[in-house]
Amino acid sequence: LGLVSPGEFIPLAEMSDMIISMTEWVIDKTLQNIQTWREQGLFVKVSVNVSTRNLLDENLISYIKDKLDQYQVPAHLLEIEITESALMADPDRALDTLNKISELGVSISVDDFGTGYSSLIYLRKLPLNALKIDITFVRNMCHNEQDEIIVNSIINLSHNLGLVVVAEGAEDKETVDRLNEMNCDQVQGFYFSKPLVARDFKKFCDEFKRQ
Repeated sequence: LGLVSPGEFIPLAEMSDMIISMTEWVIDKTLQNIQTWREQGLFVKVSVNVSTRNLLDENLISYIKDKLDQYQVPAHLLEIEITESALMADPDRALDTLNKISELGVSISVDDFGTGYSSLIYLRKLPLNALKIDITFVRNMCHNEQDEIIVNSIINLSHNLGLVVVAEGAEDKETVDRLNEMNCDQVQGFYFSKPLVARDFKKFCDEFKRQ
């Protein structure tokens, strides 16, 4: 089938326990890559998305700890991303799992913020480090006043909660400049790079530094 989008195969994996072994594989490869990049002089935090099933998996915390130890990666270089829907499936259990992950020194962020139904009460309770603004608001914000208002509001909310805010979907210079004016902490999107395989990342960083 060629290159298949995660949007196509992740929902299928989440219908069974396959998502658990798949996520463990991703965590393992992520930490292996982080260690390789550290040896090359790159100290980069990498985020891994986890689903509802992962948050309910009793082995997730011990697996992360064991892999951090195996690859000797500082915990702060790993970030676990959750979606609002994963958070709301079982908030109390998710809170317990995320607190224990945070105690390892691993960062926690909420992905696709603004598209789900999470309560601000849980944002206050969770051990979060960052919020990521969903691409649907960022992509057209320079041409849609309502989207711009929402993005600016989430940035202010994040900062008032002491969180780093990341804007997804920065695809042109106009959007990046506007986000910078709004004091958005970090941006991600095709303006900087399309997804890369791990072996090409070092080259990308070297070229980016020279710009």
